[in-house]
Amino acid sequence: MKNTLLYSTLLGLSTLILAPSARAQLLPQPWVSVGVQESEPTFSVGVRGLGLGVELGLTNESAVGIDVMKFISPPLIGTISGYVGVGLYDNPNASGQEFAYSAGVQIRPDGNFFFGAGYHNLRGINGQIGFKLY
Repeated sequence: MKNTLLYSTLLGLSTLILAPSARAQLLPQPWVSVGVQESEPTFSVGVRGLGLGVELGLTNESAVGIDVMKFISPPLIGTISGYVGVGLYDNPNASGQEFAYSAGVQIRPDGNFFFGAGYHNLRGINGQIGFKLY
C-alpha cells in the first residue's frame, strides 16, 4: 500500500512538472506564413489552439482556401510540434475546387514568438512566425 501511494504521488508530481501549461493550450496562437510555389510568393494566416489549427491561405494562382491541421507534440518535448493538415481551395482560374494537404513543424521556444516551416502542395515550401498570447 505504501509503495502504491508513493508511486502515485511521484507520477502525479512528474505530470505537473513535465506537462505543458494548460493556459498555453487554451489561448490561441496566431501566425503568418510566406512561401514559394513555382518561384511565386504564397501567403497564409493561421491560428492554433487545443492541438488543432486553422489556416487561411492564398496560392500563387489566386486560389483561396482553408486548411485544418492537427498538431502532434512528442512526449517530454513541449517546444516542438509536428502537424499534418488537409484543406479545400477555390481556384478562380480553374473550374472547381482543389484538395490540399500539408505537413510541417513549429518550434515554440520560451518567449512570445514561435517559428515554423512546412510544405503545402498548393502553396509550396513556407516559413512561419507566430505570437504567443500568454
